[in-house]
Amino acid sequence: MISACFFYVNFAAMNRYKWGHNRRFNDYPNYFRTIFGERVQKLSINAGFTCPNRDGTVAWGGCTYCNNNAFSPPYCRPEHSISDQIRWGIDFLTKRYKANKFLAYFQNYSNTYASLSELKKIYDQALPYPEIVGLVIGTRPDVIDEEKLAYFKELATEKYVILEYGIESCYNESLERINRGHTFEQSQEAIERTASFGIKTGAHMMFGLPGETRQMMLDEADILNKLPLNNVKFHQLQLMKNTVMGDDYLQNPDKYRFFGIDEYIEFIIDFTERLNPDFVIERFSGEAPSQYVLSPGWRLRSHEIMSRIEKRMQQRDTWQGKLFEG
Repeated sequence: MISACFFYVNFAAMNRYKWGHNRRFNDYPNYFRTIFGERVQKLSINAGFTCPNRDGTVAWGGCTYCNNNAFSPPYCRPEHSISDQIRWGIDFLTKRYKANKFLAYFQNYSNTYASLSELKKIYDQALPYPEIVGLVIGTRPDVIDEEKLAYFKELATEKYVILEYGIESCYNESLERINRGHTFEQSQEAIERTASFGIKTGAHMMFGLPGETRQMMLDEADILNKLPLNNVKFHQLQLMKNTVMGDDYLQNPDKYRFFGIDEYIEFIIDFTERLNPDFVIERFSGEAPSQYVLSPGWRLRSHEIMSRIEKRMQQRDTWQGKLFEG
């Protein structure tokens, strides 16, 4: 009876918020069940884009941690047409997750880094599929403009559309160190401008970058809270083979410090307590195939890490936004 009472009291306190479910954070799957009435699965697409910090427009070589092969599913290759990737992806994900609706996730590199006419040719290939209910477009803040935003605003009248910006860090020193080729102020301006068009916005953040202290990373919650974001996703620093940062780690391992799993769980819960409860959390951590990873790993799948985080949130009797001051 004591245990049952404990659960009742915890969830009664947490449900002061408006999520409509009993998880301790505003979670991604329930968000889409609310919108579409069923599970919606992301379907990754590689449309063959590059980035301005790879081709010399603002820098060369790309982000120092980036190896796109580490997070691309087997069907997601630029040598295959977008139509083929969608068909294979639907078949693969339907069998694996029993999903019937999908978001076309243009994931690799900067997916607005082309002329508007080229973008229309690319995205028009995904729109006719009845199973595709929306577009998730990963990009950078320096390759978006008003003409492109007007196009995405028009698409958003028929499909779910979100532009997901790689912020990575709110500190310009870190962004320069990892060769992002843009500033945090550019991210802020792009997100605000996108939201002004009525388009949903997402942000990707990385924790554990060299030079950032725990307090600096926690303070980023307050910075993000000021932005008009819909979705956020978080990733702990992992170093991949065949990257600039990975090669530097092999030569200078003492320069790097990585989160242990228990340490990260405590950190990400502390961060989540400060986070705007309206933000939908897509994920708390990143996962890459072991054959790509150089840095010390946790030997846990994402769902196992999620389970540990939720269990610890329960033990701490806390939830997303508990310390948020809006």
